[in-house]
Amino acid sequence: MRNKYIQVFGWYGVVAILGAYFLVSFSYLVPGGLPYQLLNFTGSLGIAMAAYSKKDRQPLWLNIIWMLIGAVVIARLIF
Repeated sequence: MRNKYIQVFGWYGVVAILGAYFLVSFSYLVPGGLPYQLLNFTGSLGIAMAAYSKKDRQPLWLNIIWMLIGAVVIARLIF
């Protein structure tokens, strides 16, 4: 059952990151805005969790770095 939740969150991550890219590309969101950054942060967290559960290191590290970038930008926007 736990694996099912990780897979669902991993798919959420894919949809969130692609959705964020789509929304920025078609000018529905601004790249520096909080909604865009939150979609990228939570999306990368979902993909990182799925990659970790499968011991797939390349997407894990890519998404950890993606999350860190998002966290820094979110912190700068909030504080």
